[in-house]
Amino acid sequence: MKISFSRRSILAALAIAIILLTLPAAISRLLRTGDLYLFTRHFFEDMAARLSGPGRLRFILQPIAAALVCIRDGKKDARYGCPPFLLALAYSKTDKPNLLRNALASIRDLIAIAIILDLVSQFLIFREVHPGAALLMGPVLIAVPYAVSRALANRILRRRSQQAPAIHPS
Repeated sequence: MKISFSRRSILAALAIAIILLTLPAAISRLLRTGDLYLFTRHFFEDMAARLSGPGRLRFILQPIAAALVCIRDGKKDARYGCPPFLLALAYSKTDKPNLLRNALASIRDLIAIAIILDLVSQFLIFREVHPGAALLMGPVLIAVPYAVSRALANRILRRRSQQAPAIHPS
């Protein structure tokens, strides 16, 4: 039996492996201190340190990467006459799982990289790792810009195609 790994599965596996490796220390810290860390005062103070410490450039680059991927998806949506992504996600009752699956397929590499980068930057800044924070912050830096930019790209491209003058052969 031959096992084949794609680049996508390797990135996801790496992110999962790193999370699993950091869990024992996180659980030990939780049991020792009783501090869950997520959404505590310490968590928000650390956010300020992340914005000014090593890895701060990712707060710019990761949303830009998500926006670039979403422009491609927004173009596809506009070409096929699909409604803007956020509207379809909010109001579609039957297609919502398919929309989420397709969006996740488009950004899964970016999410895996975002989680890994968050864990690395936590270690570089704080010399400790909070896997829950990485699982929260990594996807947020990708998913929010992706969803908003995909919807905007769709709207802009649909408006352009409606406003473009028809070329009539003479």
